[in-house]
This record gives sequence, structure tokens and C-alpha cells, in this order.
Amino acid sequence: MLDELRERVCRANVDLARRGLVVQTFGNASGISDDRKHVVIKPSGVAYDAIEPERMLVVDVNTARVVEGELNPSSDTPTHCVLYLRFPGVGGVVHTHSPYATAWAQAAREIPVLGTTHADYFHGPVPCTRMIRPDEVKEEYEGNTGRLIAERLHGVNPFDFPGVLVAGHGPFAWGHSVEDAVDAAAALEYLAALAAATLAVNPNVAPIPQYLLDKHFLRKHGPGAYYGQSRQSGEHA
Repeated sequence: MLDELRERVCRANVDLARRGLVVQTFGNASGISDDRKHVVIKPSGVAYDAIEPERMLVVDVNTARVVEGELNPSSDTPTHCVLYLRFPGVGGVVHTHSPYATAWAQAAREIPVLGTTHADYFHGPVPCTRMIRPDEVKEEYEGNTGRLIAERLHGVNPFDFPGVLVAGHGPFAWGHSVEDAVDAAAALEYLAALAAATLAVNPNVAPIPQYLLDKHFLRKHGPGAYYGQSRQSGEHA
């Protein structure tokens, strides 16, 4: 069942480790089937150098329960499922504890747009959720984490903001595919590191003006985008 997606999700999880976005067993990547009924995700607590496609779990997106596989799925599976249900265009979700993005999450601070590198990926500051409440932790903690993210992004195009910081926890990122989600997680970590370094150089730096933010974001992601090569060329810059 979903053999191709299992292989892609497995590669995506390995790629998280290769890119230095995860350590030990912290983090996970998932992808959703074309019919949006099933999610493939890594097993819980299994080292990245020990995962194989056949060990990936298939879960029901509506219940987060395993429908195929012998191991326990990632403990974050309900969070992933909520995001797929709330954001229909999302095809892949990644959660990491990458150091800089997690530091901003632990500080419960959004990442301001301090330069055009940030504006190439996010159409505004990287959002940060509110702190989760005690009652939300006590019952359905992981599902409520997904709802917290959806609450923060209510009314927003999730592809204008392909990642979020969960206050006190860490980053989640997404994309049209699981491969795109890994790229978004890597970009989010890079932007978090850049912002931290910039503020260390000049604690009083101001965000770039809106017109410059709009220009850089829309030239890559807007209706008249012209950055990079056409899909027909086989290149995506």
C-alpha cells in the first residue's frame, strides 16, 4: 500500500538528518496520499540511519490510527493529520527541533523580516503560536498542537507562510509535497539563524519595508512570478 509514497517519505526523513535539521530521533516528515485518505509517516523513536521504506507507517488521516505497519507511528502523527485536514493543498509536513528555529520558538517570538532572503520564502514574519493551555496539553496534546497552528494561520494562505513556530516547542513546515516540506524546514532554519546573527550585529535593526518584502516574495510566488526557469526547462531555481 502506497509503496512509492513510503519510499519518498523515507528519503525525506533521511534528508532531514543529512541536512542537519534533526539529531537522534527528534523530528519527522510525512506525506499524504493523492486521495488524501492516508498519511505515511516515520515510526516513533527509530534512528534515522535505521529507517527503511517498509518501516514507514500508513495511518488514517481522520483518526491518526495505523492501517498498515507493525511499529508505532511518530508521536506527532495527530499534529500532521490535523494540518492535512485544515490545509487541503498541503502534501507534506515536517517537524524538527533544528537549533535556531527552535530557539525562536522557545523564546515565543516570531522571526521578523530583516532582509530579502527572508522575503524570498515568507510573505511576512515567520508566525509563532500562542502558548498551549494546560487543558490542551491534558487532552489530545498532539492534535491540539495542530489546531494551535491552524488557529494561528486562520485566514492566511499556508503557502505564503510555509512554516510556523509552536511556542515553547519548535518548528513545523509544509509544502505541496514531502520534498517541498523538507526544503521549507531547511529554509526556516536558515532564516532563523540569519535573523539571530543580524540582531547580534545590530539589536536595533528594523524590518525591511513592505514594498521590498512584496517585491521579493511575489517575484517568486506571485501570479506574475518570473524568478527561476520555467517547468518546461526542467530547472527550478
